[in-house]
Amino acid sequence: MGVLPDWDLEPMAERYTLRLLHEAPDENAFIAEHGAAIRGIVTKGEIGASAALMDRLPQLGIVACYGVGVDAIDRAYCAKRGIPVTNTPDVLTEDVADLAFGLLLAAARRIPAADAWVRDGSWVREGSMPLTTRVWGKRMGIVGLGRIGSAVAKRAKGFGMAISYSGRSPKPDVPYTFYPSPAALAPEVDILVCCAMGGPTTQGLIDRAAIEALRPGAIFVNVSRGSVVDEPALVEALRSRRIAAAGLDVFWNEPAIDAEFASFPHVVLAPHAASGTVETRRAMGALMQENLAAHFAGRPLPTEIRP
Repeated sequence: MGVLPDWDLEPMAERYTLRLLHEAPDENAFIAEHGAAIRGIVTKGEIGASAALMDRLPQLGIVACYGVGVDAIDRAYCAKRGIPVTNTPDVLTEDVADLAFGLLLAAARRIPAADAWVRDGSWVREGSMPLTTRVWGKRMGIVGLGRIGSAVAKRAKGFGMAISYSGRSPKPDVPYTFYPSPAALAPEVDILVCCAMGGPTTQGLIDRAAIEALRPGAIFVNVSRGSVVDEPALVEALRSRRIAAAGLDVFWNEPAIDAEFASFPHVVLAPHAASGTVETRRAMGALMQENLAAHFAGRPLPTEIRP
C-alpha cells in the first residue's frame, strides 16, 4: 500500500504476485480488478488499512505492517474476520530514541540556527550567536514508558537527568517517579517527551490542560503520533513561547501539516522519520517478510498483535 525499498520488494516479488496499490491512478478501479485475488496486505503505520478497503478483499488473510504503529489499521474489523495483524516492534526502538534525543538537542541548543549562523555569514558580521539552554541535568518527563520511552530514559540517565513518567499504571520495576496523567507530570519537568502509542485510546492524551501546565521555558519533543497531542493547543503554546523550544517528528495531518509550524524558529521539524536509518529499515523489512512467510507456510507469526 506504500512505497518500500527495493531490498524488500525484490525478494517479495520472487515469492509472491505483488499488486502495488500506491502506484494505481484509480484506487477503486485497481481494487475492482485485483481485490478478489488479494491474500495479504503490506502497509505502513501512517497508511493503515480501512474496513472499507478490506471489505473488498474476500480472500484477505493477513495485514503486515511495516512499522510499529497500527492505529490506522481497523483492528476491530480484522478481529471480526479473524485476520491477523503483525507489526515490526523492537527493531526500531533505539533509532527512534536516538532521534528523540537528537530533536531535543537540536531544539535546546538551536543547532539548525547555529548551522545557519555560520553559513550565512552572521558569525563574521555579528560575532557569537545568542546563548541557548543546556540539556544536561534537566528534569525529563516521559509520556509512555514502553519500549521507546524506556530507551529514551536510558539516554536521559547518561545526561544526568531526573526522570519521571506518566502512563496507564506505575511500573514496579523502574526507579522513576510516576504521575497518573500528562497534566500531573507537566509542571514537574523541564522537558516533556511524548513516546506513547497512537490510536483511539491515546488521542488527545497530552491535552490543553497538560500543555498549559508546562512551566514557562519548557521543551517539548514528540516521536509518538500527532494524534496523541492537542495540536491547536500546542501551536498556541509555541506561538506564545510558553513552550520555549520543540522537536517534532509527528503531526496531526501528515504530510500536509499546519503551515504555522514552519514559521516557528524555535521548533525543529522532522518528516516522521525517527526510524529512518538503513539499518532499521532493513530490519523492519526482514521482520515484515518473516511474518508473511510464516503466515503462508502455516507457522506461528513472529510478531502478531493480539486483539
